[in-house]
Amino acid sequence: MMKRIIWVISGLNRRMMKLLVALALIAYIASVWGTYTNMRSIQEHGEMKIEERIDEAVAPLREKIRDLELSFSQKYPPVKFLSEKDRKRILITGGAGFVGSHLTDKLMMDGHEVTVVDNFFTGRKRNVEHWIGHENFELINHDVVEPLYIEGLAKRVGARLLLASTSEVYGDPEVHPQNEEYWGHVNPIGPRACYDEGKRVAETMCYAYMKQEGVEVRVARIFNTFGSRMHMNDGRVVSNFILQALQGEPLTVYGSGSQTRAFQYVSDLVNGLVSLMNSNISSPVNLGNPEEHTILEFAELIRSLVVSRSQIQFLPEAQDDPRRRRPDIRKAKMMLGWEPVVPLEEGLNKTIQYFSRELEHQANNQYIPKPKAARQKKGRPRQHN
Repeated sequence: MMKRIIWVISGLNRRMMKLLVALALIAYIASVWGTYTNMRSIQEHGEMKIEERIDEAVAPLREKIRDLELSFSQKYPPVKFLSEKDRKRILITGGAGFVGSHLTDKLMMDGHEVTVVDNFFTGRKRNVEHWIGHENFELINHDVVEPLYIEGLAKRVGARLLLASTSEVYGDPEVHPQNEEYWGHVNPIGPRACYDEGKRVAETMCYAYMKQEGVEVRVARIFNTFGSRMHMNDGRVVSNFILQALQGEPLTVYGSGSQTRAFQYVSDLVNGLVSLMNSNISSPVNLGNPEEHTILEFAELIRSLVVSRSQIQFLPEAQDDPRRRRPDIRKAKMMLGWEPVVPLEEGLNKTIQYFSRELEHQANNQYIPKPKAARQKKGRPRQHN
């Protein structure tokens, strides 16, 4: 009887132990499952946060990638197709500058291959960035302090060399208007001498090289030119007056303002340069607008076009500032069939719009350019060029 009771108790204990073990196992499994589920929830939540942060970081990169894709698929300005025999390979030093970039545009659209060399000191990549990636265009960042020896290159490949000279070779002229046969009236030790004489000696060296080595040379004597892509604070009369008028500052006139200049729009100049480059004229050619204005008239015209309340401020006259400047362009008319066609006011309005956009761009970047005053004693007073 006692054995049977002990067996029953023992059986009950085994069942209880099994039940307890089962309950403990269930509790353990439930605990592990709860922990796993909680960890999974935490992990998923953490992953969501990480994904959100990644999305935030990657979003600007995605935008840049889209911009790059657009730039790679950008439509370039229309380019004329030229056969291999008609297409020229043209090197432009200073091709990212004011005149150089417009010349680049013209030659590219005409279907030629253009290589631009510039150190971006006064030129800007923005001026030619719309050509970057085009099969006919190449841009080289180089300072000609390290010489390129383009005259030797021209000789080696049989190329024609075009020198962009200036009306400054005539100095303060005693002949009016100035024709290409006039030798000029330059003070060789004055504040303008480095620029004036530098251009004169550049012409001398080009023609000496032509005679010595047989390299074809073209020389353009460029008179006052204005238009979009002018440097904002280059100290020239057009940029000075427009900038001052747009910012409501006094328009600074040096001397009485009776000195005269003749202004051409940049597209007219570019057409003249291309015509000269393709011509057989080896002697210098004036490229300018024969329409003459006083500096005071010009200041008043710009003030009127800008609709500015700026006053005109008269400052002391700059040393060796030419009294009169006007090109005789009969040679260009007869031998190139060229003359300027853009009316002064039309060109000025385009230039004013460009400067307005530039000022807005600079304001967004927290930089407001100021007009440069003409230097009175040292360096070249460039206001009236």
